[in-house]
Amino acid sequence: MRLRTVRPLLAVLAIAGLAACTGTPDGTGTSSASPTASPTTSSSASPGASGSPAPDTETTVPAPSPSAPPAPTAGPGAGNAELAIMVRPSPTEAAVNYTLVCRGGLPTAESKHPRPEAACAALKNNAALLSPAPKSKDVACTEQYGGPQTATVTGIVDDTPVDATFARTNGCEIGAWNAAQDVLGASGGAT
Repeated sequence: MRLRTVRPLLAVLAIAGLAACTGTPDGTGTSSASPTASPTTSSSASPGASGSPAPDTETTVPAPSPSAPPAPTAGPGAGNAELAIMVRPSPTEAAVNYTLVCRGGLPTAESKHPRPEAACAALKNNAALLSPAPKSKDVACTEQYGGPQTATVTGIVDDTPVDATFARTNGCEIGAWNAAQDVLGASGGAT
């Protein structure tokens, strides 16, 4: 007799436990604590004509994605770099490619750059040279044209990834080009 009473009780507890795991007492998956659902509208707000309950909705906030390492601050750095530099003198001319590898502010034998000593010294003196701050929308740049030259620098400076582009199409871009000219090399007529 006792076994007949315990089995149905266990079944009820199992169903109640399952409903508790889904977050709702009725097992529909729609919580009345949800800001978009209410006890009176949860079944009437479901999509479709069959009257089936609405699918579960995510109520938790996902964890933020990992952020990139902070950009180096302006000022002296360790002087370590491994960079691929591409300078295009004009849209119709072939690009010139350089490799720059620095250790402690000095170029290594792997460097294929026109002025590796000056480039490595520039990176050691200013670790943020190739990681400028994002351009503010309220900064006005002079409307002057410095030439068709463009450059791309990718790699690592002092353990920080670098992916920078340079151009000479306005005063702000010319200023960034001039600041990085030792790293960009002397090609393209822009010195």
